[in-house]
Amino acid sequence: MKKIHSVEEYIEENPHFAEELTILRNIINDTELEETVKWSMPTYCLSGKNVLGIGAFKNHFCLWFHQGVFLKDEHNLLINAQENKTKALRQMRFDSKADINKAAVLNYVKESIENQRLGKEIKPVRKAKDVIIPTELEVAFKGNSQLDSSFKTLTPGKQREYCEYIAEAKREATKQSRLEKITPMIIQGVGLNDKYKNC
Repeated sequence: MKKIHSVEEYIEENPHFAEELTILRNIINDTELEETVKWSMPTYCLSGKNVLGIGAFKNHFCLWFHQGVFLKDEHNLLINAQENKTKALRQMRFDSKADINKAAVLNYVKESIENQRLGKEIKPVRKAKDVIIPTELEVAFKGNSQLDSSFKTLTPGKQREYCEYIAEAKREATKQSRLEKITPMIIQGVGLNDKYKNC
């Protein structure tokens, strides 16, 4: 997926719903929400907290309410697009311009802003997984105390990424070349996938 840098660019990339996305954008921009782009999608925040976003797909376009579970949904317009995956996120889906009830959309947007002000949110619960250190890494730690201490300062998630990266290699030669690659990264305190996360 192409990296999007502005809402205008996102709308240009989705010409089949350009007019509809602009209508939704104008409704939202009449509120105090700050417009930005996150995950290459238009996102609207209040004091840095994600409140809602706009999305366009092949056959529909939508509003994402990040804490939509708290909305009253008096008009029964919200769906959970990812049942059993998302607890808080709700989607208001549209097939055409005719589906946009501007007054209703604005009411839902205002209610979501108010809910954000009140601090209503479900925070994702991450299940902690054990970090299983592969033998090759343990051996490397014994021969390099700096590597060992640097590894211990990394977050469990970063530790896990490195361990899985070594463990997933089938051949011993691949494990060793991977170990050589990640040793300076661990010492620098960076995660295996940091360069992708910050782009």
